[in-house]
Amino acid sequence: MKKGVSKSAVIVMGNTLVVLICLVFLVLGLWKVLSDQVFDINMKQSMNGAPHEDILVIGIDTESIKSVGPYPWDRKVYAQMISQLETAGAKVIAFDIELYTDSTKPESDKILAEELAKHKNIIIPSHADLEGDFDRSTTVKAGELIMARNTDQPIPMFQKSVHKAHVNATFDSDGVVRSNWLQIDTPDGVLPTLGLAMAQLAGADVTKYLNLPLLQNRPKSEMLIKWDGKEFNFETIPFSKVLSGSIPPQVFKDRIILIGYTAPGSDEGITPVERHMHLVYAHANILNQILNQKVIVPVSGAITLAMAAFMIALFGFLTWRLKSITSILIVIVVSLGLLALQYFTFAYSNLYLDTIGVVLSGLISYIGNIAMKTYFETKQKNYITKQFGRYISPDLVKEIAKSDSEIQLGGIKRELSLLFLDVSGFTPLSEKLKPEEVVDFLNMMFNLITERTLENRGTIDKFIGDAAMILYNAPLDVPNHAYYAVKTGFEIQEGMEQIRRDVEAKYGVSLSIRVGINTGDVVVGNIGSYLRVDYTAIGDNVNTAARIESNARPNKVWVSESTYELTKDYFEYEFAGEKLMKGKSAPLKLFEVVSVKGAPVEEKKSGKAS
Repeated sequence: MKKGVSKSAVIVMGNTLVVLICLVFLVLGLWKVLSDQVFDINMKQSMNGAPHEDILVIGIDTESIKSVGPYPWDRKVYAQMISQLETAGAKVIAFDIELYTDSTKPESDKILAEELAKHKNIIIPSHADLEGDFDRSTTVKAGELIMARNTDQPIPMFQKSVHKAHVNATFDSDGVVRSNWLQIDTPDGVLPTLGLAMAQLAGADVTKYLNLPLLQNRPKSEMLIKWDGKEFNFETIPFSKVLSGSIPPQVFKDRIILIGYTAPGSDEGITPVERHMHLVYAHANILNQILNQKVIVPVSGAITLAMAAFMIALFGFLTWRLKSITSILIVIVVSLGLLALQYFTFAYSNLYLDTIGVVLSGLISYIGNIAMKTYFETKQKNYITKQFGRYISPDLVKEIAKSDSEIQLGGIKRELSLLFLDVSGFTPLSEKLKPEEVVDFLNMMFNLITERTLENRGTIDKFIGDAAMILYNAPLDVPNHAYYAVKTGFEIQEGMEQIRRDVEAKYGVSLSIRVGINTGDVVVGNIGSYLRVDYTAIGDNVNTAARIESNARPNKVWVSESTYELTKDYFEYEFAGEKLMKGKSAPLKLFEVVSVKGAPVEEKKSGKAS
């Protein structure tokens, strides 16, 4: 991001990109594969498995082929079947069988033609020859019937007496049959689909199916199929059993009968409810849908776009207004709620509200905004880390930042080493300097103190005028903290030697620093009120450290007996005497640091020993 570009500008640009991406996906239908999968799940879960009782399938199955003989059969077999069904009182008889050419037995064709001529309720289908492998991905002129180049029709002697229909399956781009063209325009006239022709012949009201609402960017008279039954849900009787007369005639009375292939591997297709369905049952489902007067009506694309826009805005808003855990929980709940809305709308009203594009648009918005929010939070975190690193060791800052556990709120008791220092002679010096020079001098001196403190893993609790309070072993553990405290004080005194000489030579003022160090248990933590909180240490050992500093000799580091015992292996000390401190019943033994003589093992390994 270029310097100077505001946070709000980045958010606006980022969300503009999100909107454009979602718009491209929605308009181009790039969510279609996933939408189709959810549509299939909705269909399968909402099917009632109880087709209309008037529908009966007579299957040309393996048992029938064994009984009647190898396929194709002599056509007088079909004539016998028609005669038996008509005698039994069948309402409609429809063949899902190709009879497009003359057979090798003309006398059998004639027998079938004569039988067909006796009845007015028989359908023998045609097959429309469409350009290319037409599927739902094919571009067609919306609002017009599909136009076939020509049709494969029953032979002329059969055409005279039967009703016409087409048996073209409408395959989606993934090979699944989800819809059907109820009418196809052909050079021989408009052909209804087999299911529609059967319903018309049976006397069903098909008015609304002749004037269906247009599907978006689809040809006129295309209908989404409401799959209400798998193969086993439809009453099916083997062809051979009917032919043999073993089925009571009353079974067929007033029934709408479909005759088609049910043998394995014959005339099968993929449907939302079954991976391998004989397509005679696809016609049965279409017939069932019309008899039950069901129409699946897709919700307007404009509504989908409006919902997507709302979800983009909502999920983007939630990202910035709520904590991450809260926002993601709401996103999940809302997304699942939309999917549930899609299912219940589909199952109970036959409205098809495609929420996949809506949900995914919202998720893209959420991911995009969470990425921007994470970027800004990381940037802010780095800034805070950099600023906080001026007060405590950068290594400690990194540990705090990556730690899984928070620094404990309130006060805790722990052993700390506390360093107090104070500058003597600063008041007369400040009287000789301009205000800006005073500030520059303080900054120079405190830079030295800060650098030495941070290098030795200390935490600067506070600067008070020309004094400072420094903690060791808080907020995180610092092994050998007493050593680091004494080392800091010693290095500050060494660094101040040149500064003292320069100030005395230039201004004639003698500067000195007193350092006092004590080690012991204190209460440390976030202490204060809900309006103002400081991370600091309190307790008797804090006061002791401060009083040691006030009693120390100029330009020297004095430590308490407890600090001495912990660091005597690393520093050369001189006994500074005993002092009776305020609030103490017994005098304290004090020690003055003379020189460095060693370092803890960990310090030697790291190569930091002085």
